[in-house]
Amino acid sequence: MADELIEITWTSGSIDEARLVSRFLVQERLVASAQIIPWVESIAMLDNRLETVQESKVVYKTLLTRFDKVKEVILSNAKYDIPEVLYHIIDGGNEEYLRWLRESAPDLSTYDVR
Repeated sequence: MADELIEITWTSGSIDEARLVSRFLVQERLVASAQIIPWVESIAMLDNRLETVQESKVVYKTLLTRFDKVKEVILSNAKYDIPEVLYHIIDGGNEEYLRWLRESAPDLSTYDVR
């Protein structure tokens, strides 16, 4: 469905990186909104070692048709080699808010990301 809404989550290596990418994505109307959680602590096995790092978590709302373009912007600006970029279908919620999301990130199928 062309106007299917999604929520994208991205774990950024820094608050500055999160802000830079998020401001671009909102300004270019690739996402309706960006919510930045400035500080999360992540614990994972990296290179066979237990690592603890401080990161920023970002949540975007947009259309499914925009995911590949949003992911492209994130990947080209992220400091991580393999950044966490996930999406989930939004299949319900406050209808007035969902309508605002669709209006805020219109389906511009000819949009060109540079």
